[in-house]
Amino acid sequence: MPEAKANKTAAEAAVEAATEAAGDTADEAPGSTRPRRRRQARGEARIAQLLRAAADVFCTSGYTASSTNAIAREAGVSPGTLYQFFPNKEAIAVELGDRLLDRWRDTYGAAFAQSHTELPLDRMLDAVLDPLIAFNCENPAFFVLMHGSEIPGRITEAHDTLHATMLTRVESVLADYLPDMPAAQIHRTAEMAFMVFKAGLDLIMATEGEERAAYIQELKTVMFRYLDPLVGDDASCPATTERLDTP
Repeated sequence: MPEAKANKTAAEAAVEAATEAAGDTADEAPGSTRPRRRRQARGEARIAQLLRAAADVFCTSGYTASSTNAIAREAGVSPGTLYQFFPNKEAIAVELGDRLLDRWRDTYGAAFAQSHTELPLDRMLDAVLDPLIAFNCENPAFFVLMHGSEIPGRITEAHDTLHATMLTRVESVLADYLPDMPAAQIHRTAEMAFMVFKAGLDLIMATEGEERAAYIQELKTVMFRYLDPLVGDDASCPATTERLDTP
């Protein structure tokens, strides 16, 4: 019986794959009323469906323990359909990682807008940190793929490059606030601030709801207390002021 069940599952997968392939052939047939772009749109929709499922599975099980069968099951398709678009789990992770990294670049580009350096320190921290934290909270698979073990090398290489780019941008922001500080000290300060952010983000991602909001505020307070003596900004951090005034 188990063997019969397995054969049935394989047969169903073959039928589903053949059906999709037949649809693709019909799209390309001469005189077809179904344009090629419709086939392409359907393929993109399927890929998006599989990537959403992969993101959920990676977040639930971790990258290492995840499987293509689990991803297909989460997507509501057969493994045969999944293999039409991705040969293995690594290929899925690379595609998902590339798309998330593209969105992350857009996010940090907006977060580190030049106009933010004109803000008081506490408001600058809000303007920079809020979108970065929100992106990670809204895309937990990004955190898994960027920090998990046994992640495909292409993803880790892209992440390392992005890390270096962001660190350079942090240095640029600090240089605007601290024009008289030597470059070596700017670099150390930027690296320390960046590592504090990453550590705080670990705590934020491990919590939800009110606890997450509390850790976000704690991170901003730590960043403010570290940078304020260097910047000498007159603006005060509300959370810091409140805590200092508390007996």
